[in-house]
Amino acid sequence: MDNLTFPKTGFVRLSQILSPSGPIPVSKSTWWQGVKDGRFPAAQKLGPRTTVWKAEDIRALFEGDDDA
Repeated sequence: MDNLTFPKTGFVRLSQILSPSGPIPVSKSTWWQGVKDGRFPAAQKLGPRTTVWKAEDIRALFEGDDDA
């Protein structure tokens, strides 16, 4: 997924974040450890089985924006 197809706003699921569909080339276990360590943005729970992240936070991560 390139910068043009990744959402600019809203919420994204983990499958949209991690490769091969998403822009972040890490495994699920690496991602969750990074969330726990604070290297990656914190998740938001929408329900008992629904976890999302702000698209703006993920975009800032892969675009290298230090403001987010």
